[in-house]
Amino acid sequence: MKSRFFNLFLLLCFSLSAQETIEEIHSVYFDFDKFNMKETQSESMLGFIKKIDTIKVETIEIFGYCDDRGSDSYNFKLSKNRANTVKNILLSNGIKNKIIISIEGRGRILLDEDLDLNVPEERSKNRRVDVVINFKKEVIEELQIPGIYTNVTRSTIVGDRIYLEHVLFERGSSKLTYRAKKELDKMARQLQKYRSIEFEIQGHVCCTPYYHKEAIDRDTKRRELSKNRALAVFKYLNYRRISLSRMSYKGYGNTQPLGKGSKYDRRVELLIKKI
Repeated sequence: MKSRFFNLFLLLCFSLSAQETIEEIHSVYFDFDKFNMKETQSESMLGFIKKIDTIKVETIEIFGYCDDRGSDSYNFKLSKNRANTVKNILLSNGIKNKIIISIEGRGRILLDEDLDLNVPEERSKNRRVDVVINFKKEVIEELQIPGIYTNVTRSTIVGDRIYLEHVLFERGSSKLTYRAKKELDKMARQLQKYRSIEFEIQGHVCCTPYYHKEAIDRDTKRRELSKNRALAVFKYLNYRRISLSRMSYKGYGNTQPLGKGSKYDRRVELLIKKI
C-alpha cells in the first residue's frame, strides 16, 4: 500500500508546457429596463478600471444581460445597449478600442424554476454587464493536481480521480470539441477494458462571481453549465457503449478550482466510485 501511495505522489506532478490566459470578471448592475448607469455604478466601474494593470491586458470582452421579463427581441436590444454603455465608459477612460474584441448582448437569463429563489434579488443580479479582462499569457511550467490520474488502469482504486486533460470547454459552452471527443474515445476504450468500474462524471466551470456557484449555459440561458458539461460527457460515453448503469453525473460549478488558470477549470473529471 505504501508503495502505491509513493507511486501516486510521483505521478501527481505531470508537466504541461502550455500558455494560459488569466481572466478577471467585473459585473456592472443596471436598474430594471434601463441601460444608462447611475453615478454609483459609474464610480464602481471607474474604480475597477483604475485597479487594472493595462500593460498586462491582452483583450477585453463585454457581455450584456437582462432579467427574464419581456420579449426576446426587446431584451437582446436592451442587453446590447447595456454592453455599449460600459464600452463607452471604458473608451472614455483610457482603454484602447482595439483590445475590446467582443461586445455582445446576450438577452435574458431565465430563472431556474427548480430552485427556491428570492426572485427579485435574482432578477436584479441578472440585469448586468460582465466585463471579462483577459490578461497576457504566462507560461505554466507545471500543473500539479494532487490525487489525479490521466488514465484508468488495473491499479485504479475507489476515490481515484481521472483528469481528462483535453476535455476542456469554451467559455459559456457545454459542447464537446473535436479534441475532447478524441480524448473520450480513448477513455471509452479503457473503460471497456475494466468493465466493473463505476464512476461519477463531474462538471466544472470557471470565473463566476462568488455569489453564483454555477454559471450560465449560453445555449439554454440557464444557470446549469457545469451540469450540462458533465451531461455532455455522460451522453458521449454512452454513445461509445459505456453502460448507463456504470455512470452518474453532477455539476460542481466553481467550487473546485485547480488554481492554475481559467482554462483548466472549464473541465470534466471522473471520480471512481466502485471497482
